[in-house]
Amino acid sequence: MTTKYELALVISAKLDDDTRAAVLEKAKNYITRFGGTVGETEEWGKRKLAYEIQKVTEAYYYFIQFTSDDSDTPNQLEGRMRIMDNVLRYLVVRKDNDTFSVAPEKTEAPAKEEAPKEEAPAEESKEQAPAEEAAAEAPAEQ
Repeated sequence: MTTKYELALVISAKLDDDTRAAVLEKAKNYITRFGGTVGETEEWGKRKLAYEIQKVTEAYYYFIQFTSDDSDTPNQLEGRMRIMDNVLRYLVVRKDNDTFSVAPEKTEAPAKEEAPKEEAPAEESKEQAPAEEAAAEAPAEQ
C-alpha cells in the first residue's frame, strides 16, 4: 500500500546556494534510495528561527512530498537526516488524506452584509441579569 509522507527540512542559512542545493538533493536521493518516490518540493525560503540552533538564528525551510510502499522508509530517512551536518531540524510526517497542506492557500471569505444590530440599553441588561439569577436560585415548586 502506497503511503504519502512529507519531509520538513530546516537547513542552515550560513551555506551558499550551491551547498544548500546539494543538501536538498542529497535528502531527495535518500528518499529514492530507501524506496520512496519524490513528489513536489516546496521552498519557504529564509526565515528567522524561533530560537537559536547551533549559533544560527536564520534558516531555509523546505518541504518535500514523497510516497513509499515500504513503511520503514521514514525511519531510514530520519536516520540519515540525523547525521547530516547542515540540517538543523527535520521531521517526517505521514499524510492521511489529500486535503492536508503545509501552507494552506489563503482564500478571502466573502464579505457578509449584516443589518446593524440594535443594542439594548446597558441599564436593562444589568436589571435583567439579577432577575434571571434569582429565578435560577429559587427552589422549584412541587
